Amino acid sequence: MPVQITIRDVPDDVRNELASRAALRGQSMQEFLRGELERIASRPSADALMAEIRRRVEASGTRITPSEILRARDADRR
Repeated sequence: MPVQITIRDVPDDVRNELASRAALRGQSMQEFLRGELERIASRPSADALMAEIRRRVEASGTRITPSEILRARDADRR
């Protein structure tokens, strides 16, 4: 069941920018913000993303050092 969310004390310039973006898309502020919230919620948080990267690095059993990365990058430039 959908819930209502209220955000107080939004600065005028932030509200105006969001209203402008909504208008450019031909949306109401509510439609625009709901879409933005759905987009944010559909992506992993930075912490979750880093945890997944660490898990994959550990599972692969390989580790490439920064100097190896730079050496490979530089070799392609010659």
